[in-house]
Amino acid sequence: QNIACVSSAELFHRYEIRHRIKKQSVIRSTENFAELEPGDYVVHIDYGIGKFEGLKIIEQDGKPREFMVIRYADNTFINVPINQFNLVQKYVGGFRGHPPLTKLSGRAWVSTKQRVANAVSDLAHEMLEIQAKRISIGGIQFRKDTAWQAQLEESFIYQETEDQILALRDIKRDMERNIAMDRLLCGDVGYGKTELAIRAAFKAVESGYQVAVLVPTTILAEQHFRTFCERLAEFPVEIDFLSRFKKRAKQNETIERLASGQIDILIGTHRLLSKDVRFKNLGLVIIDEEQRFGVTHKEKLKKMRSIVDVLTLTATPIPRTLHLSLIGLRDISTLASPPLDRRAIHTEIRKFDWQFIRQAILRELNRDGQVFFVHNYVYDIEQIAEKIRDNVPEARVVVAHGQMPEHQLEDVMLKFINHQADVLVCTTIIESGVDIPTVNTLFINNADRFGLAELHQLRGRVGRYKYRAYAYLLIPDNRPVTPLAARRLRAIEEYSELGAGFRIAMRDLEIRGAGNILGPEQSGHIAAVGYELYCQLLSNAVKKLQSQEPVTFSKANLDFPFECYIPRSYIASERQRLQVYRQLARLQSLSECEELENDLRDIFGKIPEQVNLLIDIERIRILAGINNIKSIRLYENDLIFNLINPVECEHIFAASPIEPRFAKPNEVHIRLPSNKQTQKE
Repeated sequence: QNIACVSSAELFHRYEIRHRIKKQSVIRSTENFAELEPGDYVVHIDYGIGKFEGLKIIEQDGKPREFMVIRYADNTFINVPINQFNLVQKYVGGFRGHPPLTKLSGRAWVSTKQRVANAVSDLAHEMLEIQAKRISIGGIQFRKDTAWQAQLEESFIYQETEDQILALRDIKRDMERNIAMDRLLCGDVGYGKTELAIRAAFKAVESGYQVAVLVPTTILAEQHFRTFCERLAEFPVEIDFLSRFKKRAKQNETIERLASGQIDILIGTHRLLSKDVRFKNLGLVIIDEEQRFGVTHKEKLKKMRSIVDVLTLTATPIPRTLHLSLIGLRDISTLASPPLDRRAIHTEIRKFDWQFIRQAILRELNRDGQVFFVHNYVYDIEQIAEKIRDNVPEARVVVAHGQMPEHQLEDVMLKFINHQADVLVCTTIIESGVDIPTVNTLFINNADRFGLAELHQLRGRVGRYKYRAYAYLLIPDNRPVTPLAARRLRAIEEYSELGAGFRIAMRDLEIRGAGNILGPEQSGHIAAVGYELYCQLLSNAVKKLQSQEPVTFSKANLDFPFECYIPRSYIASERQRLQVYRQLARLQSLSECEELENDLRDIFGKIPEQVNLLIDIERIRILAGINNIKSIRLYENDLIFNLINPVECEHIFAASPIEPRFAKPNEVHIRLPSNKQTQKE
């Protein structure tokens, strides 16, 4: 009967692709970055910055025990016993070159720690003040979710990750409160931050307010404009953008429509912060990559924060330790799970070779894909493009860079986005947020000239759909690569798994994560004491200002002359032994002890007596710490307990089969039988 049945999904180009598959493993924690190797710089909380020289077995009371050897200034050494490994952290800081070793004599380290503690206290005070101001002024209370909001969220063609669902819940809760929102949304490249921003913007528009979306580059403004228009096409929302792509007359028209309230969502670069741009009823500001804006722009944004709701997006992953230390200062949501179906990007370092480049481009074209070729020098970018045309005549090649006239650049980008070109030869203008799912092969020419974080951001431009993506880091064969550049390239090649941004952020010498979120003035303090100790000091400062006790778990010190260490015959690798020692030192419950015991048995086989003894000693340290015992030591035939609170320990000694003797108010002696084996038991 000539009837065609068409579903609404086909009409509106909304195809359900919801695969509920088993989650892929993700690098969620930053513990792995702390893997120590001899030659690494470390921070001992009590002694300062030193150089880790390796593990060494030293006889103590006639029994072999393993120690961590750290060298300090003036060639002085300290041997750190196994049970104090938790006091040692890998040095991660923004220090250029090698950090200066601390002198063990003098008070230099104490004063350095005090200086940084004062600085983080000032930072915490300033951030808490801003928070208090927001609470006292109050803010916009957006309406609860409507049927349209639910309709928008259901039209999302991908399966939301658990992190996205939790982050969206936090954003909505903040918007519905009578306090101006200031939430930081962190997530690795391609983890779905833009979708959450769209949902938040729609919620604000539905409540009758305007939204400003601030982005660092004109290309990203154009990209976001297209994404917002596509996602909100079914709803009566007026979206526009301001950037240098627009003629002056068109810009003026947009500004007039904005002032009269005809535009609901305006997307643009720092042009949005100009004096002539006025909103009729601004309710929400979404800032993408705030660290890319200048100081004057940040001051304007700071003033906005106490009046309207602000959602800041950053692709700089926040490591767990910094996240925890910032709780109470900022509202933070982290997207640490990759979208389902997302695959890791195959990353390879290659010598520049036209034959290989041709093969890789043709392979991408054969699966109907597109290619980015990043060449960051404008003076000869056309020559590179011409050579690609000569070597791959089958490909349609276009060129884009920041020095092109606005409309020419816009035309090139539109041509590429609409799949009217196959290869885009460009500078790093594509670095931030450009999202073209059909592009799944990337070449970075002269990759040794790029920073680690920049390489990671560029790599994030591919692999944004379900197809396997390839990133090739091209290095020239006519000049040598510096050792530092070689390390950067090896790191980016090694950390290519999903969620690797956390490890890259820690490996990056500039500490991009901490510097961007805390402000550049804090980078000097991070360099002075190392990243982990800085986070501890910040966390303590926040709790102090909030009149909370810092949450600490202290285990008792045990001094027993037993043969307890990990034999090389059981774990041959020094790095793995060190990792197990660190895990032992960080155990905080009996269940964790049992878990570690099972893991060791699974990985390395039957546990030898020395290691069993090590784990048992940790169990005693945990139990003693819980029961207010400061230390236990064995002196000749006496077991000596040093108590924190004698009254709370009475019940322990009441159950002792041997009569305890109170030598001092906070010291208890128990005389053991003389047999050595009995003592050990």
